[in-house]
Amino acid sequence: MIVENAPAKINLYLHIGPVRSDGLHDLASLFAFTEKGDVIRVENSRSLSLKISGPFSHLLKDLPPENNLVLRAARALAAHTGTEHGAKITLGKNLPIAAGIGGGSADAAATLRALVKLWHLDISDASLASIAFTLGADIPACLARAPVNVSGAGEVLTKGPMLPPLWACLVNPRVEMPTGPIFQAFDRAHKNPPAADLIPLATTNYNLLHSGLKSARNDLEPFAQKHAPVIGNVVDMLAGMPGALISRMSGSGATCFALFSSKMSAERASQRAHSFGWWALASRLHVR
Repeated sequence: MIVENAPAKINLYLHIGPVRSDGLHDLASLFAFTEKGDVIRVENSRSLSLKISGPFSHLLKDLPPENNLVLRAARALAAHTGTEHGAKITLGKNLPIAAGIGGGSADAAATLRALVKLWHLDISDASLASIAFTLGADIPACLARAPVNVSGAGEVLTKGPMLPPLWACLVNPRVEMPTGPIFQAFDRAHKNPPAADLIPLATTNYNLLHSGLKSARNDLEPFAQKHAPVIGNVVDMLAGMPGALISRMSGSGATCFALFSSKMSAERASQRAHSFGWWALASRLHVR
């Protein structure tokens, strides 16, 4: 059996640019990944199958298998490499869905990594990233699970900054946030948005990280807040927690996050969020 973690993706910032000729938005973002998240397990089998367990598995029980990113990733990899192997895949769904933290994308990326090992495939990183991008714009960045600068529509990746030790508290007010309507609201408000620019962060300490991220933003946050005002309450709660370096929404929402320099501070924020009945996760980040 091969086991791969599928960590939550956090957009430390997200700048949205114009719509491209292919209908996708130009964007600029810095992705970081938690250590905790979903879990993919794969075993040899004659055919491809998927079983879903975990606290959020019930939300996927009515999804047709052909629409599940995990199975789509497995089939795409098999088709690209010509393998006739199968696999019994188990997804431990610990992260909320439609939450702005790339749960499905991370699951697909973990599936690709796991099956490359299970099937003993000789495939380049570039080819694997190309397969990933056909499945979703966030999936190539989720392959490495390390800080990464993301631009283009998600296909242009460069190594992210070397971050200091960080812990994150992720909080979702148990609101599903459909990505499409949030982007549409952004488009209605920004007929000609400026180009999306990356923030120049290299090796950094806490002060440089704070100042760099403070000058950035999540362009989708105001529109997600209009759709679900509770998001503003979550961001404000996290910003007020002792030791919070920065707080904002991730992706198109509704999950928000705060960064901390200590595990204790992140866990304290998580406990506070739970007192409101919100879902929360405290986790160390992959910083290299």
